[in-house]
Amino acid sequence: MEAPVANAATAVKPVIEIRNATKQYGEGDSKILALNDVSLSIEQGEYVAIMGPSGSGKSTLMNVMGALDVMSVGEYFLDGIKVSELDENALAVVRGRKIGFIFQSFNLIPRTSALSNVELPMAYQGIKAAERKKRALIALEAVGLSDRVNHEPTELSGGQQQRVAVARALVTQPALLLADEPTGALDSKSTHDLLDLFDQINAAGRTVVVITHEDDVGARAKRIIKMRDGKIISDAKNTPHINEVRA
Repeated sequence: MEAPVANAATAVKPVIEIRNATKQYGEGDSKILALNDVSLSIEQGEYVAIMGPSGSGKSTLMNVMGALDVMSVGEYFLDGIKVSELDENALAVVRGRKIGFIFQSFNLIPRTSALSNVELPMAYQGIKAAERKKRALIALEAVGLSDRVNHEPTELSGGQQQRVAVARALVTQPALLLADEPTGALDSKSTHDLLDLFDQINAAGRTVVVITHEDDVGARAKRIIKMRDGKIISDAKNTPHINEVRA
C-alpha cells in the first residue's frame, strides 16, 4: 500500500514569502543595494527577530514587509496576497487589514484618549462606533490598560504608551504584528514587560516580527535572522531566554 499523500489544499501558506528581493537606491557609482537578492519565508505563528547593525538592510526589509516601500526586483506575498503587484491604493488597504504596526516612537495621536487611539484603525475600515468601542476596550484590557482608557498619551508612561500602540496594532486582528525597534524608547522594566506581552501575543497564535539591533530583545524570539550589507547572513531557530531586569 502506498503511503498517504498530504492534501495540498490543506497546506498552510506562509504569512510572509519574499523571493529574490532587491532594493536599489541611486545609479552608477552612487548605487546602493539596500537589499541584495533576499529570500525568506515566515510561517503563521512564528516569532522572528530580524537583526543587524545600522545599514544592514533590516529597516528596508521591514518597509517591504510592511508594504511601506516596494522592491526594485522580486516578489512579495503577504498572507497569500501578491503585494509586489499592488498599486498604492491597494497597498494602503493591505497595510490597514493585514499588518499591525508598532514603532519606537509610539505614534499615538496627542490630546486623544487611549481608547480613541485604539479605535482609529477601525474607523478607517468603516466599522461602526459601538463595535469600535467594544473591540478597543477588549484590546486595552488585553494589554493591561483597562484603567487607562480615558488617559491621553501625556498622562501615560512610555511603557503604557507602547502598550496602547500594541492594542491599536492588534485590534484589527492582523495576519502580522510588525514591530520596529519597539523598545528603543523604553527603560529596562518597560522593555521586559513589553517583551512578556509579545510572548503572550505569540503564544495566542499571532505571527510576530521584531526589527531590532538589541541582543536582549532578539533573544526573546524563536527564530533570529541576521543581516549585513543588504543580505541575510544567518537564519536560525532560537531557544528564547528571559533576562532578569534589575532595579
